[in-house]
Amino acid sequence: MTTTPARPCGRAWHMRGGLVGLLAGLLMCAQAMADDAGAKLAQRVYDRADGNDASSAVTMTLTEEGRAPRSRSLFLYRLSGASGEVSTLIRFTEPADIEGTGLLTLDAADGTSNQWIYLPAMQRVRRVDANRKGGRFVNSDYYYEDLRDRKPAMDAHRIIGRERVGKIECEVLESVPVEASNSVYLRRVSWIDPASLLPMRVDFFEKDMDKPTKRLIVDKHEQVKGYWTVMDSTLTDLGSGHQTRLTVNRMVYDRGLPARLFGSKALEEERTEKEFRP
Repeated sequence: MTTTPARPCGRAWHMRGGLVGLLAGLLMCAQAMADDAGAKLAQRVYDRADGNDASSAVTMTLTEEGRAPRSRSLFLYRLSGASGEVSTLIRFTEPADIEGTGLLTLDAADGTSNQWIYLPAMQRVRRVDANRKGGRFVNSDYYYEDLRDRKPAMDAHRIIGRERVGKIECEVLESVPVEASNSVYLRRVSWIDPASLLPMRVDFFEKDMDKPTKRLIVDKHEQVKGYWTVMDSTLTDLGSGHQTRLTVNRMVYDRGLPARLFGSKALEEERTEKEFRP
């Protein structure tokens, strides 16, 4: 993200002259400071302590009008590399129609991502097209993009206010892709808890800069082994009302997960992954 350095602010008076020039220069300075503050906040959120690795047992509940809620059980693993790479593995275990389905995501330090999905019915691993950012993952409200690591440098950030989410006074952070092609979203607005550096709410804008299409709300967060952790959250499609709720039942950090857990063999062969379940 490009910001105006502090030094040119003092030149505005000489370049334009008079009170109008001074006010314009001060406005430019304020905008530069806001942009810089936004970038710093986004980086702090990304850098918050969350362990070298994490393993969790999660319940996914899908809710829509006119149908009974559908529950799924899954395990989620994450491994963070020293150079900035992030690997994640998701495995569904219940119900029978989705049992064994898995998703492997490998995010490189430069921001590029590769994903593979394993579908038991087909008994093979399929690569997820890199352009399929807006595809819904297993008919949930999460897109494949939502399950990828996103580096702060991929967006331009600015703080646009302060607002409460429940009892928490949050910093409101706007993030707009630097390159439109690298996201399905036009922008995202996040309500950041200053204490935990977790987003308590995120609005996602896909087709209209002023009208969100999805909204994530964090209903419960707590510290696990000293790491702030989202324990209960709901993502809502604001058009259809369809919801995806993720409830963490168990969370374990820093177990020393091996790199081999994040390979095609572990994705395809469930028994390879079973020994690491929390």
